[in-house]
Amino acid sequence: MSQAWKTATIIIATAVILSTPLVWLLGNPDKGQMVGASVQAGAGVLALLWGLFQRTAGGPNDRASRTGEGTGRSGGRVVTGVRRPGGKGTGSSRASRTGKATAVGKGSSATTGIDYGD
Repeated sequence: MSQAWKTATIIIATAVILSTPLVWLLGNPDKGQMVGASVQAGAGVLALLWGLFQRTAGGPNDRASRTGEGTGRSGGRVVTGVRRPGGKGTGSSRASRTGKATAVGKGSSATTGIDYGD
């Protein structure tokens, strides 16, 4: 479930729950109105609980496997796996059997596997 749908479900469920007392405040409800209000409140509580316990959809799953070799020269950067600057993203990252990475020269960098650097 996306975060937007989860938020919408919680807001709607809260509105349903809060609107239930209006039946009692607007006059003398009969038995049918009381039953309807009770069912409405119950449905709202169930929807709220369901929305609260839903996991939000994760981000993309990054995977690198059996990559080739790479060389970073003269300040260059080479990553023979997955690069996630600053660790951004909510999905998983996986790297396996990544290729050889070599850094040559000042300021160069090389990473095999997962790079969380900036």
